[in-house]
Amino acid sequence: MAEAEEQETGSLEESTDESEEEESEEEPKLKYERLSNGVTEILQKDAASCMTVHDKFLALGTHYGKVYLLDVQGNITQKFDVSPVKINQVSLDESGEHMGVCAEDGKLLLFERSWMSRWKSSVLHEGEGNIRSVKWRGHLIAWANNMGVKIFDITSKQRITNVPRDDISLRPDMYPCSLCWKDNVTLIIGWGTSVKICSVKERHANEMRDLPSRYVEIVSQFETEFYISGLAPLCDQLVVLSYVKEVSEKTEREYCARPRLDIIQPLSETCEEISSDALTVRGFQENECRDYHLEYSEGESLFYIVSPRDVVVAKERDQDDHIDWLLEKKKYEEALMAAEISQKNIKRHKILDIGLAYINHLVARGEYDIAARKCQKILGKNAALWEYEVYKFKEIGQLKAISPYLPRGDPVLKPLIYEMILHEFLESDYEGFATLIREWPGDLYNNSVIVQAVRDHLKKDSQNRTLLKTLAELYTYDKNYGNALEIYLTLRHKDVFQLIHKHNLFSSIKDKIVLLMDFDSEKAVDMLLDNEDKISIKKVVEELEDRPELQHVYLHKLFKRDHHKGQRYHEKQISLYAEFDRPNLLPFLRDSIHCPLEKALEICQQRNFVEETVYLLSRMGNSRSALKMIMEELHDVDKAIEFAKEQDDAELWEDLILYSIDKPPFITGLLNNIGTHVDPILLIHRIKEGMEIPNLRDSLVKILQDYNLQILLREGCKKILVADSLSLLKKMHRTQMKGILVDEENICESCLSPILPSDAAKPFSMVVFHCRHMFHKECLPVPSMTSPAQFCNICSAKHRGPGSAILEMKK
Repeated sequence: MAEAEEQETGSLEESTDESEEEESEEEPKLKYERLSNGVTEILQKDAASCMTVHDKFLALGTHYGKVYLLDVQGNITQKFDVSPVKINQVSLDESGEHMGVCAEDGKLLLFERSWMSRWKSSVLHEGEGNIRSVKWRGHLIAWANNMGVKIFDITSKQRITNVPRDDISLRPDMYPCSLCWKDNVTLIIGWGTSVKICSVKERHANEMRDLPSRYVEIVSQFETEFYISGLAPLCDQLVVLSYVKEVSEKTEREYCARPRLDIIQPLSETCEEISSDALTVRGFQENECRDYHLEYSEGESLFYIVSPRDVVVAKERDQDDHIDWLLEKKKYEEALMAAEISQKNIKRHKILDIGLAYINHLVARGEYDIAARKCQKILGKNAALWEYEVYKFKEIGQLKAISPYLPRGDPVLKPLIYEMILHEFLESDYEGFATLIREWPGDLYNNSVIVQAVRDHLKKDSQNRTLLKTLAELYTYDKNYGNALEIYLTLRHKDVFQLIHKHNLFSSIKDKIVLLMDFDSEKAVDMLLDNEDKISIKKVVEELEDRPELQHVYLHKLFKRDHHKGQRYHEKQISLYAEFDRPNLLPFLRDSIHCPLEKALEICQQRNFVEETVYLLSRMGNSRSALKMIMEELHDVDKAIEFAKEQDDAELWEDLILYSIDKPPFITGLLNNIGTHVDPILLIHRIKEGMEIPNLRDSLVKILQDYNLQILLREGCKKILVADSLSLLKKMHRTQMKGILVDEENICESCLSPILPSDAAKPFSMVVFHCRHMFHKECLPVPSMTSPAQFCNICSAKHRGPGSAILEMKK
């Protein structure tokens, strides 16, 4: 790194291992800058020897025995001529009203602020040699001389303890003691390479006697690699300023290296290094261990590195510094994430600026797709930035990379941007072009411009299906459905029917029915029949006049749906069925009531369609001709017999027998089948003597079996009938034998009086019929000699049978 003399501010740190690759460097914990203004003025004439820090001001001691009070920016506010010799240490109490100063003359002076901010001094300690370090905290003052470290309680005016120095081989004037208070009762002592952590504790009352009320306990002690020039607490960690000597590889002589500022984690008997920075300060090549001092401000975590020609301030790095380091290491994604997480706390950085730097970095590395994808998150809804980035991608020939991520709704860019990308694809990638047209809403660009561009390309490659299909989609976006439909039909595209339905294009397809039928006759016919109100049957038939095979498909489907709608075309359909679909001709003739039979017979006879002719002759009443045709043309006795059965005409059976009498196979068929319609004896009597009949025995056996079967069926039916009649008779008898309830509610059907007398002791007579009608005997007429039986007058008058009144009651 550059020498400190060449820069007044900026980073003053340097990795301790210069051979370590940059990518593997750990992020520093602190950042550095020089304290200038008044300090620069002082150090031009004098040399700094020590410093102390207060929340409101700084106190700087010099080699010429002066103490300067400075504000936090380094401006001089007051000056004291304390001693003719070097000031070793200055210390302040928390209020800033007292200042302890020790110098090379061996005195510890106490300065107290008095009325009108004047300071008066008094000697606190002297006579034990030079006092090289002093630190004040609360009611305790700690100082160090050549012998060791003393701790003084200012309230009780008692010295608590003396902590002797360990390594007596080191000159105390060259390697002085470093002191710092972690809190009001914890003192940290650094001397040579040793660190001691001391705790000031209260004595119990019964232990005091003539001893001070407090004592000191060493709670931790460990060694470091280098000589300690200063100490400062940082939470539960420790900041150590170290003096470093190294041996030159060329001359093999010792030289003064850059001082180190380390952050360490103290343990019980050792320590763990957290971070380490080598500092370039002015004149470090000439400095000794005694020339460096470390002071700190607790409230702001500021650390002051004091050397004769330089004062450097170290600060804890904030989130802005962290982002700076990430950007320096080209860790843009981590920097962007850190900025997003801490966006309320960062002051010098903007998320957008980091994001743009990240995109530029990715582009520079050739990672175009990743860069384009990151644009979605980084550029967001900023249309101007989107357009700027698109032009950047155009300059490097990577418009295709950014196309999938371009905004399509909020925001919407200028149409020229989208057109520019479409033209890029159209020149080199028809499939990609088609994909964009499919995915992008049609209102993003000027549709007519793109249509013209596609048509220009089709002039060179007129049969390109991708371009034709895309042109159809563009026509659809532009509501030019007629042109779109024509292209779809030419391509035989599956979406053609969907397009017609979706946009109600039936008026546009009236002259394209043949194309539709050629593409998919089934779907086309279904669509035409479903929309008969939009395209009439007459129009469809006229359009298909030159394509009778398609005309037949349409009319056949129409007939299947409704036997009557296309009745005017039934005569035409006879020829169409005969030509293209004979299997369905006979079903058509059977189901149609509008078909002209003479015309149908003529066509069927011309084409020698025997089955159809037989049906027509039969339907027209010419059954004998039909039967003759079956026998002479088809030679099918079974079919002839079936036909005769259907007609159930004795004359037909006679014709069939006469035709078959000289044909043994026909006789066999008749013998096997006519038993239930014609007496087989009539046929047998007509067979010529000596004629050989195939399977005659089997036929006769079958006739006899059929006869026996008929006898058995008749007997079975007779038995069932007799059994049913007897069962019903018994049931009727049981019913009529049942008693009938008569009570006071019943009345005589003739006189309408109660059937039972009021005086039950009197004799009475009554007649109750099975129809449930009741009469007093005297109310019935006397039976005549011709008809001695009595009948119910009511039922006889209505000609009803017995028991009908019960049915009426049930109703």
